[in-house]
Amino acid sequence: MSAVRDVIIGGMVLPLSERVCVMGVLNVTPDSFSDGGKFFGPDKAVERALELAGQGADIIDIGGESSRPGARSVAAEEELERVIPVIKALKGRIGVPISVDTCKAEVARQAVREGASIINDITALRGDPAMAEVAASSGAHVVLMHMLGTPGDMQDKPVYGDVVEDIFAFFVDAIEKASRAGIDSEKIIVDPGIGFGKTLEHNLKILKGLKRFRDLGRPLLAGTSRKSFIGALTGKEAGDRVLGTAASVAVAVINGADIVRVHDVGMMRDVVSVSDAVRRI
Repeated sequence: MSAVRDVIIGGMVLPLSERVCVMGVLNVTPDSFSDGGKFFGPDKAVERALELAGQGADIIDIGGESSRPGARSVAAEEELERVIPVIKALKGRIGVPISVDTCKAEVARQAVREGASIINDITALRGDPAMAEVAASSGAHVVLMHMLGTPGDMQDKPVYGDVVEDIFAFFVDAIEKASRAGIDSEKIIVDPGIGFGKTLEHNLKILKGLKRFRDLGRPLLAGTSRKSFIGALTGKEAGDRVLGTAASVAVAVINGADIVRVHDVGMMRDVVSVSDAVRRI
């Protein structure tokens, strides 16, 4: 697998050349598939962010709109009310980069202004025509994620020729478009979007073929935590998928992920440490 260099994000080093890093999920929504609004509200969200950092998260990813299958879209004003107070409250209190999980340019703009240094866009800059300009002018790092369709219809019989090669081609095009828009290619992270417009078989093929995406020369993020494909394999509800998630995280690390996005940071930090040691031996 091709090597990935360390990345400096928001003045902080993400040591990707040395180890796989962990992105901790913080959903500031009342309708998350995984935690059902457990951290909805600024005080609870800030407490949770600090807890995740203490457990070993290298990045905190804050989202104010659910992207679960069938989720309703929320207005930018509502999303801003959810995430901006949390980012403001964390400024100066947390020693890891903050990522904002949004596909709205205005949310990204204000989040970066208040201290976020990563824009995690599930539409890969396709959802809001102003997002590419915001990302370019802000100087933030950008996660380009692959999704077939929208959260409302992405699971409506998704079809691919070769799922890994189709997504690889998508990224080649997405990176080129981002670069043309003025985004520094060194600030791009790619995420194949496991669970976003994919069947169970598609998700398994992506996990098995993750190392293909290393050929893009960009850090590779994999998000499997508590997702429905794990439920399909284990019969467990979202809150009981810790062991299934652990297995998927280990596979992702062995097969080339540079960053894993998880809810249960403390436990998955151990999974990453062991599987990463095997990968690098």
